[in-house]
Amino acid sequence: MAFELPDLPYAHDALAANGMSRETLEYHHDIHHKAYVDNGNKLVSGTEWDGKPVEEIVKGTYKAGAVAQSGIFNNASQHWNHSQFWGWMTPGGSKIPGNLEKALAESFGSVDKFKQEFAAAGTGQFGSGWCWLVRDRDGSLKVTKTENGVNPLCFGQTALLGCDVWEHSYYIDFRNKRPAYRRTSSTSW
Repeated sequence: MAFELPDLPYAHDALAANGMSRETLEYHHDIHHKAYVDNGNKLVSGTEWDGKPVEEIVKGTYKAGAVAQSGIFNNASQHWNHSQFWGWMTPGGSKIPGNLEKALAESFGSVDKFKQEFAAAGTGQFGSGWCWLVRDRDGSLKVTKTENGVNPLCFGQTALLGCDVWEHSYYIDFRNKRPAYRRTSSTSW
């Protein structure tokens, strides 16, 4: 199945109050994410990955340190990452589901401590990458961070929340102040 750019689940200006401007969303979604879709489709065409689900492509082409299929991996992974990212943000925020709130408190000591750890992971990511709240293989919740387009699928984890800390996520609105971006726009709650 070909990669398709998902529509944003809100207007381009809907996250302005959360700290993400219309201009950022136009660049981030309409240009950067679209490039991952277009390049990914070109790279998988005629290969063993042609017609496969994006999750299968990400898992099948991820090889730490390998470059043989890195173009396919990078574009498929970033397409998957961004497709999730748009849905994790909500204009005006939202309430944490009760069962998740309880699990966060049990795993991190409190929701506030989770938020601090999540923000620290994003702020502390050297270079481009992502920070994540994941359910690990053993069922535990963890905050992780990954470089470039690597995501929790690569490690058999389930992504519950992620924040893009590539510069295209925040540079228009926050310039080089990644910590300010992390405090305002990373989650819907």
